[in-house]
Amino acid sequence: MKVAVLQMNVRLGDVEANRQKALHMIHTGLAHHAQLFVLPEMWTTGYRLDQIHTLAEPETGPTLLLLQRLAREYSIEIIAGSIAESRNSKIYNTAYAIDKTGAIIAKYSKIHLIGLMAEEKYISPGDRKCSFELSTGPAGLIICYDIRFTELPRSLALEGCTTLFIPAQWPEQRGEHWRVLNQARAIENQLFVISANTVNGRGNGKMYGHSMIIDPWGKIIAEGGSTEELILADVDFSTVADIRKRLPVFTDRRPQYY
Repeated sequence: MKVAVLQMNVRLGDVEANRQKALHMIHTGLAHHAQLFVLPEMWTTGYRLDQIHTLAEPETGPTLLLLQRLAREYSIEIIAGSIAESRNSKIYNTAYAIDKTGAIIAKYSKIHLIGLMAEEKYISPGDRKCSFELSTGPAGLIICYDIRFTELPRSLALEGCTTLFIPAQWPEQRGEHWRVLNQARAIENQLFVISANTVNGRGNGKMYGHSMIIDPWGKIIAEGGSTEELILADVDFSTVADIRKRLPVFTDRRPQYY
């Protein structure tokens, strides 16, 4: 399957401009016959937290409706990154999975909020993990800072997930952590990791880019650079079962001792 990862230079607080950019990038991916699209974290607003209550949308807002229409029209699957979702008078950092019929088949609100960005002052944390079924097999969703909490992706792998999607806005100053953590989550859980990062900002707020598609051995199949780009790769998702058979980490676990 051809996968397209949208590594966007997000315009801070400019929801319509970011929507149009994503639309253009998706059409570019369609021209290359991509069937699965992955967007980054908070890609409609960026971290414009001081205006987030004004910029946030409900699930039924124009952003999700646009992506649902595209999925339905072109029979594609979309991991809709995350947006600032308004729900019950609160704001959540929420990612969505959309199937080929345009239906929202899963949503995940970020559990671990990062104090370094004062996220918890503006955004409410999620309270449940997320797994779902794509044409590629069982999949899970986490968001950015969640990658540092090994128990969450491991629990998704133990539920049978063979792909882990990670929308992110990861800073350049901790870029080496990004690379190591993405590969570690793939290797230790024997699953594909597909992460979509952004490249906006400057100084200590500059985002790292380097979105990745990593196989269950930890091999980087495709990686973005430090500028806006569409990352395309052909991925054989059927290899997970063979890798887990050859190196049976999950059956060799002895959790009664730890």
